[in-house]
Amino acid sequence: MEETDVIDSVPTQLFIGGQWRSAARTMPVEDPSTGEVLCEVADANPEEALAALDAAAAAQAEWAATAPRERSEILSRAYDVIIEQTERLALLMTLEMGKPLAESRGEVSYAAEFLRWFAEEAVRIDGGYMTAPAGNSRFLVMRQPVGPSILITPWNFPMAMGTRKIGPAIAAGCTSVIKPASQTPLSTLALVDILTQAGLPPGVVNVVTTTSSDEVMTPLILDPRSRKLSFTGSTPVGKHLLELAAKTVMRTSMELGGNAPFLVFEDADLDVAVEGAMQAKMRNIGQACTAANRILVHRERAEEFAERLAERMAQLPVGRGVEDGVVVGPLINQGAVDKVHELVTDAVGHGATARLGGAPLDRPGYFYPATVLTGVPAEAQLTSTEIFGPVAPITSFDTEDEAVSLANDTPYGLISYVFTRDLDRAIRVSEALETGMVGLNQGVISNPAAPFGGIKESGLGREGGFSGIDEFLETKYVGIKA
Repeated sequence: MEETDVIDSVPTQLFIGGQWRSAARTMPVEDPSTGEVLCEVADANPEEALAALDAAAAAQAEWAATAPRERSEILSRAYDVIIEQTERLALLMTLEMGKPLAESRGEVSYAAEFLRWFAEEAVRIDGGYMTAPAGNSRFLVMRQPVGPSILITPWNFPMAMGTRKIGPAIAAGCTSVIKPASQTPLSTLALVDILTQAGLPPGVVNVVTTTSSDEVMTPLILDPRSRKLSFTGSTPVGKHLLELAAKTVMRTSMELGGNAPFLVFEDADLDVAVEGAMQAKMRNIGQACTAANRILVHRERAEEFAERLAERMAQLPVGRGVEDGVVVGPLINQGAVDKVHELVTDAVGHGATARLGGAPLDRPGYFYPATVLTGVPAEAQLTSTEIFGPVAPITSFDTEDEAVSLANDTPYGLISYVFTRDLDRAIRVSEALETGMVGLNQGVISNPAAPFGGIKESGLGREGGFSGIDEFLETKYVGIKA
């Protein structure tokens, strides 16, 4: 399909109660590779958002009573449509977000798998029955939908973050209002359109697109009808949302910022470690909460590792994601470019060496080249700040204890990466690292069948895996007199 045809194929209105509705105002969606406006979409105000919650609340009881098999089959049909429309959805994602087409195709497949996984989980919601220890009563345990849910997704994985939240909500019997990021609303609008085609009843999923996130979403979060908040985004925003959710003691799950350490020990296979670094650093142009943010390499291997990584990164073609062979697309906006360059400039000012890259590219769009920094000192801002760009900062260490100490020296705890051929060390270090996930000799571990999430200031709860649906279920105990 042509680019304009793909854009024209997506609804651009609010989706409320099964109907596409125009809003009082609109907002532009930009192509970050050119800076040009792709289209205008609805820009909701608080009243329009509350109408979406009204629709979700009205549909909750009937949806909760819907047979699990029916919920499962809707998700399965949506999965099939997404796979059939991979090329259209991938091009749409690349146009609004910038990532190369190959990565967009991968995300479409990844996003679809969440629907397939939770289609299978929908019919496996369990409970329990047992005799009390004293024998004088029986315990009946049942699992029920939490209720209307508020889902807030980020711009960097616009379709996968949608299915990772919508999938378990639908499977559990919860209605929802989803607010995608204002930079990348089109993938979510296309996804919900597909769910509607798959037979999702009116009001079960509602979409609110807006540039006024706090103003529009705060009334929904404070409304006592909303019983669940699932958010993916920055830690400061997550903390603010938790404060709001506390006012009604709302169930929350938070996937927040990261500061991932990438540990390469002296016994590591450097071929495997460099390949892992390429995946962990350059996936999504470095714009991922799971991106390797601090690359810690044993001093004996640091120089060789840096040389080989710089050589690999220097070969990456830069350009619009729709162009053949492009690996490094644009960052999401000019603010992202400015932030990355400020972090690089600060690191060099503190003594780091730019082995590759280190300055914005002079071309239309929001591009920053693949950059490798060596000798990055602890005082550099990027050691404690999520980079969200294609910058690989390398620091050396001497001992295992030092490596673990450096890795854990952060308030974040989403993911870490460990490269070693020593099994004892692999287990020992994995246990010592203060993160919710560990990539052992691999640079990508996200999988719909695995529990994704962090500890410390990287979040609460898990998405995906067997625990993903639990976030949308309450446990009720019924005591029965024997």
